[in-house]
Amino acid sequence: MRTIPVAVQMFTLREESEKDFAGTLKKVAELGYDGVEFAGYGGLPVTEVRALLDELGLKAASSHVPLDDLKNDLARVIEDQKVLGSQYIVCPYLLPDQRSEEDYQALIPFLEKAGETCRTEGITLCYHNHDFELERLSDGRTALESIFDDTSANNVQVEPDVYWLTKAGENPVEWIKRYQDRTPLIHLKDMTVDEEQFFAELGTGGVDIEAVLEAGKEIGVSWFVVEQDATRRTPFESIEISINYLNSL
Repeated sequence: MRTIPVAVQMFTLREESEKDFAGTLKKVAELGYDGVEFAGYGGLPVTEVRALLDELGLKAASSHVPLDDLKNDLARVIEDQKVLGSQYIVCPYLLPDQRSEEDYQALIPFLEKAGETCRTEGITLCYHNHDFELERLSDGRTALESIFDDTSANNVQVEPDVYWLTKAGENPVEWIKRYQDRTPLIHLKDMTVDEEQFFAELGTGGVDIEAVLEAGKEIGVSWFVVEQDATRRTPFESIEISINYLNSL
């Protein structure tokens, strides 16, 4: 029996969502997910999205919001979360032209300030990693370490992505435990064991998902979030395999 709720990251279902956002949410609920992590709202007003969630018995676990939107329209982003009932805003991705050491030096104080603004409004700002943040900066730290070491736990929390940590040669459990006081969300994602290291359904690859789940339970995470950036099956088939695996444990 699951004790921590499981959401699906809607980026996994981006093509399905473009065709039928409401129908996609309905299918997510039917598969047994407790909630969703948004990556856009299907062009719908957030009031309509909240109504859909309530109708389907889903919760808004969090929302991935592009960095430019956080910089340019944070007040609206925060108000959207309040309507949706989402407690977490996640900075999800840095574009290739945003990854220089100077970019990180500018990003860190912005995250701290934005996180403080979010906190005063009852919302938590998190940062989600890929593998490029594991590159070393001139001081010897990885960019990801610098982001978390140079911001406060009160204002910037962690959404570790276990696939990307593994792909970068890191042990995701060690990262979860290292930042255990600031990790409310964990991205569950598996990886094929061949040279391609492709995205895999949970329980079918080489990432020690059970160890990640145990670490998450030990530190009291709020949500596990299933994401599969790309699939060889249909996305619905993939997320069904993943939730069935989680339910089998």
